[in-house]
Amino acid sequence: MNPPRVRPLRPSLRRRLLLVLLVPVGVLLLLDALLTYAVALTYANRVHDRDLSDDALTLATMLGNDQLDGELTPQARFLLEYDPDGHSYFTVSSTRHGLLASNGQLPQPAQVPAIGTRPALYDAQLAKHTLRAATVHIAMHNDPGDSLVVTVAETLHDRHQQAREILLLAIVMQALLIAGVLSLVWFGVGRGLRVLDPLTARLAARTDELTSIDGPDVPLEIRPLTQTIDALFGRLRAMLALHDRFIADAAHQLRTPLTGLGLHVEHAMANPQPETVADALVHIRRLVQRAARTSAQLLALTRAQAPSLETGERTLLDLARFIPEAVSERVQEAIRAGVDLGYEGTGQALPVLGDAASLHDLLDNLIDNAVRYAGRGSTVTVRLAARADGGASLSVEDNGPGVSAELLPRLSERFFRAASNNEEGSGLGLAIVQRIAERHHAEVIYRLGEVGGLCVEVRFPAPPGIAARSA
Repeated sequence: MNPPRVRPLRPSLRRRLLLVLLVPVGVLLLLDALLTYAVALTYANRVHDRDLSDDALTLATMLGNDQLDGELTPQARFLLEYDPDGHSYFTVSSTRHGLLASNGQLPQPAQVPAIGTRPALYDAQLAKHTLRAATVHIAMHNDPGDSLVVTVAETLHDRHQQAREILLLAIVMQALLIAGVLSLVWFGVGRGLRVLDPLTARLAARTDELTSIDGPDVPLEIRPLTQTIDALFGRLRAMLALHDRFIADAAHQLRTPLTGLGLHVEHAMANPQPETVADALVHIRRLVQRAARTSAQLLALTRAQAPSLETGERTLLDLARFIPEAVSERVQEAIRAGVDLGYEGTGQALPVLGDAASLHDLLDNLIDNAVRYAGRGSTVTVRLAARADGGASLSVEDNGPGVSAELLPRLSERFFRAASNNEEGSGLGLAIVQRIAERHHAEVIYRLGEVGGLCVEVRFPAPPGIAARSA
């Protein structure tokens, strides 16, 4: 039996915010603990140093009022030796009698303080213990010729213990405060996300509408998302419009040949004589070829009108090699049509950034348009030349009947055909050329040929690197 599949945990904005906050808050808590311990230890050292100085001074004052005669009284010895924790050390010495009492070999300060001054505080080391010591020097009241040097020391245990207690209290309060802040963040994020409810409601209420969802109630932080969605809706609208346009174009262009096919079939069926059927088949073949060509042109126009290619799909093409090869593929077709197809180019490389298949369609439509409308016995010349700005110029010129100058601006319109032209065509060839040129940021120029006919020139910009060097 297969174990049940565990569904992956969906991402949560609240959980992500908490995780993002926990790391810096944890680091701040650690730094705060170190700082709190340092402050608490400084405070404990200051309090203990003051108490240690007071103890040394009190003890020395008490001993200075006693009659020692070379040794401590039992009461003074009991007071010095009484230490329930075992963390204190002392040394009492007389300038006349020497060492009077001690429970450890305490190091003396580098310089014994003068009589009547404040106790001297210093750090000392006894065996493995680090001590804090206070030394005071007083005169004996009962023996003016003698003086006492009293040193009292203690370990650092109590100081660190007090600092740890202060730290523990501070950490507990700070941890509770942080937990409260994170709870407020969790609650606040949930409340703050309710501002997205109107946007969610608007999206849920839509069916086929692709208008903008951005509005004045959209928060600034969410606007990049809504703007991205609006851009996606715009692309979808463009694709749907292209789809609708293709259907309308197909219906417009295929209606005539399909109607003609139906008429010739009915005529052949009504009069099934061999001559009538043969004549109908000739017309049917011509109409089928026209419908096939129109369908191919519609598909080519749809591809040319599709959203622009991504930069990564384009390659650097050398037109000086690409164009002659593409022209050579149309030579046999031109010969069958009785047209002299030629090429004039340059020996230097002419790179452009583009899509090879699209550029091939562009040249095919230019040559097909010139061969079809120039007529038998005409000449069609394909020229390729370099431009001063580093780009390339591709032109196709014929010496056919051409068109009038006032019709030149309309040649790139879909389904437009000059009224004086008797050749059958879809009127889509130059529209396809225009769209492909626009996708390659090229300019299409229509003008009358030098020897009559029509000349169509496509001016390609230089690739970015070459354009920069030319500038």
